[in-house]
Amino acid sequence: MKITITILAAVSLFSTAGNLSRASDFAFGADLSFLKQAEDRGMVFKDGTNAMRGLDIFKNHGYNWIRLRIFVEPVGGNLPNNLAYTLAEAKDAKKLGYKFLLDFHYASTWADPGKQPTPEAWKTLSHTKRVKKVFEYTRDTIAAFRDAGMLPDMVEVGNEVTHGMLWPDGKLPDNWKNFTDYLRAGIKGVDAGSSTNAHPKILIHIDQGGSIAQTKYFFDNLNRYKIHYDVIGFSYYPWWHGTLMDLRDNLAFTANAYHKDIFVVETAYNWRPSRETADRVGPFPETPEGQHEYLDELTRVVLATPDERCKGLFWWEPAVGNRGGLVSRSFFDENGNSLPIISVFDKYTRPTPRTDGQ
Repeated sequence: MKITITILAAVSLFSTAGNLSRASDFAFGADLSFLKQAEDRGMVFKDGTNAMRGLDIFKNHGYNWIRLRIFVEPVGGNLPNNLAYTLAEAKDAKKLGYKFLLDFHYASTWADPGKQPTPEAWKTLSHTKRVKKVFEYTRDTIAAFRDAGMLPDMVEVGNEVTHGMLWPDGKLPDNWKNFTDYLRAGIKGVDAGSSTNAHPKILIHIDQGGSIAQTKYFFDNLNRYKIHYDVIGFSYYPWWHGTLMDLRDNLAFTANAYHKDIFVVETAYNWRPSRETADRVGPFPETPEGQHEYLDELTRVVLATPDERCKGLFWWEPAVGNRGGLVSRSFFDENGNSLPIISVFDKYTRPTPRTDGQ
């Protein structure tokens, strides 16, 4: 589906001197939570014929934000995302000038709309003690980043919390009070662990990027429970969350209804067919060229959000190494060769070459 609406004009936002400041503020982001593990295991990423560190490749193509997830105590040797690992990758990214979004899963494995498992060590606690544990864990984790000079610029208090977190106690729609107790504890923990003169922005993340109804239900309830946060985050995968037009309409609704900054904090598209999406039809061919076209159109949709409220987007895991089906969403093939999508942001972030010979 090729979008032929006036959002094409949004591309011109970065073409004039008066809007260069927005280009520098916009988050061209990537969730690179598996990158360090892939390189530690010997994966070599290449941009053209040049073998380079993954962080350098993304930086060279205009990426200026990194998103990293963290698990309470990762279970299984294939999930590296503990505190020490995440600190090390944040340090490497900060050296290159990246801004940093930290994504708390509040679980020992994946937390998403279909599952929000309570960490094993927290299961036997009462609700009150578990709320305290969320506060203390968040505070101590943020303090560790602070003490290392790696304080995040923004923090997600929970990952895709559309249906709550720390199930079953904080599962929605039945347990809004319990769920919001956890949110408050996490938000207070971020504040307590930060330095006195710097506080990360708080982002609340749901998955329903294309649904006005789901967005309104969730964030109206947050307002009803008086949850204080700074930024609204969406996941948008076109196989699950509607069309690009649905996303456009929801971004406009969200900007007008809540007057907060917005990020698309997860998105992806396949460069080759994947078993995971075999029964779903996407808007572009599942080819390297189709993947490039998807991100190009998505960026135009994001830039067209009213009042410039959508401040950036993050690709979910574009550098996973040889990690099974996830390679289909990567910016690199199994041999580490970059795909056309790596250059989508070049036109927004690189100076335009002169054509007048001067």
